[in-house]
Amino acid sequence: MNLLEVNDYSLELKQDDEWNSILSSVSFSLQKGETLGIVGESGSGKSVTALSIMRLLSEKNAKITGGEILFGEEEKRRRGEEENTLNPYFQKVPLVADLVQTTENDLRHIRGNRIAMVFQEPMTSLNPVIKCGYQVTEAILLHTGLTKKEAHKKTVELFNDVQLPEPEKVFHKYPHELSGGQKQRVMIAMAMSCNPDILIADEPTTALDVTVQKSILELLQQIQQKYGMCLLLISHDLSVVAQIAHRVLVMYQGKIVEQGEVKSVFKNPQHPYTKRLLECRRRLDGGRKEDVNNLRFKDLKFNTLNPYFQKVPLVAEEQNGGSNRIIFRIVNLSKYFEIRKKHLFEKQQYFQALNSINLDIYEGETLGLVGESGCGKTTLGRTLLKLVEADSGQIFYKGKDLNFVKGKELRKLRQEIQIILQDPYSSLNQRLTIGQMLIEPMKVHRILHSDKERKQRAIELLERVGLDESHLHRYPHEFSGGQRQRIAIARALTVNPTFIVCDESVSALDLSVQTQVLNLLNDLKKEFNLTYLFISHDLSVVRYMSDRIAVMQQGQIVELNDAEEIYNNPQSAFTKKLIEAIPRVI
Repeated sequence: MNLLEVNDYSLELKQDDEWNSILSSVSFSLQKGETLGIVGESGSGKSVTALSIMRLLSEKNAKITGGEILFGEEEKRRRGEEENTLNPYFQKVPLVADLVQTTENDLRHIRGNRIAMVFQEPMTSLNPVIKCGYQVTEAILLHTGLTKKEAHKKTVELFNDVQLPEPEKVFHKYPHELSGGQKQRVMIAMAMSCNPDILIADEPTTALDVTVQKSILELLQQIQQKYGMCLLLISHDLSVVAQIAHRVLVMYQGKIVEQGEVKSVFKNPQHPYTKRLLECRRRLDGGRKEDVNNLRFKDLKFNTLNPYFQKVPLVAEEQNGGSNRIIFRIVNLSKYFEIRKKHLFEKQQYFQALNSINLDIYEGETLGLVGESGCGKTTLGRTLLKLVEADSGQIFYKGKDLNFVKGKELRKLRQEIQIILQDPYSSLNQRLTIGQMLIEPMKVHRILHSDKERKQRAIELLERVGLDESHLHRYPHEFSGGQRQRIAIARALTVNPTFIVCDESVSALDLSVQTQVLNLLNDLKKEFNLTYLFISHDLSVVRYMSDRIAVMQQGQIVELNDAEEIYNNPQSAFTKKLIEAIPRVI
């Protein structure tokens, strides 16, 4: 029995004062209790389709040119039944209707209550000045007849269901106090708070490590079975869709090019585009490219000439003939964060994000860093850039102790060391065009001689990450999540860095673009002798990219070895757990 029917739906969006077709004759149905996956490249129309169902697109910039979106059970739709809601602020609302024609007053009852959505970027979806628990409680109070006390209790239960650590403490934390994965779990809890008929999940596990991803997917399946909820799952990860979806839609340039049962489509794809997506996934699952520079740093020679530390590897003599020195040496690095006190006289407590980290990063290598959400991966990356000050320990960059680097020397360091942040939307200035954002850092660091040259360099960088000159004059909100991530990568390259921290830098990208960007990062690494600290929750991606992999758990490195050795012969129980949790394509 169909609960949602989209028939010949077409949509145009206004861009640069011109109307462009974004969706063209999209048709599909969603049955009660079914999980329907939508896959496709960034910009193919996946998220726009979801926003159309929720009617969240601005009428000023979006124009429906045809079709209908029917919501509700077919029998009740024919009878035109109505239902009452517990919330006294709403009147009777039709059980089913054409959402294209539904009034805004009726939509307020449907959104969140009967159709809920988990958005792709939790940091921009959560209110930064309201504590997480109160944001979920607000949604519960809006759509149910529960009291504040009951809503508080339900929120804590939801936080526990989505496996947030210490749910009561998370209730009183602000979004910036949580990791990316934890913020995503708050969003999932909010979406499930009113037991909706349809849950639209737009990349719900993008920011989650593989173990939490597995538990969240299992949780969604359990809730779906318990309440008979429909799940519309949008994801660039074919493995995730293969794991839980019953049927799948493949979208390309605003059209559905293939649809059917997951096993049938993934085992025997008919459309060339579907075959391309599956091939990209299999390449990642199958290991790294043969031409990736496979450095193994063994049998190192030492001397004691450098006064900053006792032993410094001078040269790693490898079969590739390269001369590879330590670019970063981390010695007993620790970092604590204060836990917010509930009242004035409570004893101050601390959370240890980094616990005596010892690590060397070699020039020209890619060091992968994996671990569960909240284990300290991002904190370590930001500490290397002096965006976060360490509480104890030392960090040496090219032999210099960063504890003594200040002023002009620190400014020079900022040019050499760059970061690609996890959330591209919040890291891009919404008031600047893409061109302004790319040219500004080149001006600050006096790179090139004129704005004309800098503009040409910006165009070249955009083309290297799969965009073009026409994007220079647009703003971040005009791009999809994957396109914004590519812009962030281009911006990091503008100042010609030697070391880049890639913090989930491809997590928002679909498979084909993800492979292109990974190959681009590898090409740039060879061309400019770059060094990467590659942070990711996706072990397949880390294996594809990295020469060595460090596995973190609760602020400590529990295993460090060659990438292939980690993947094929893990030593620690935690590493084995991470590998076992990786979803596979059928």
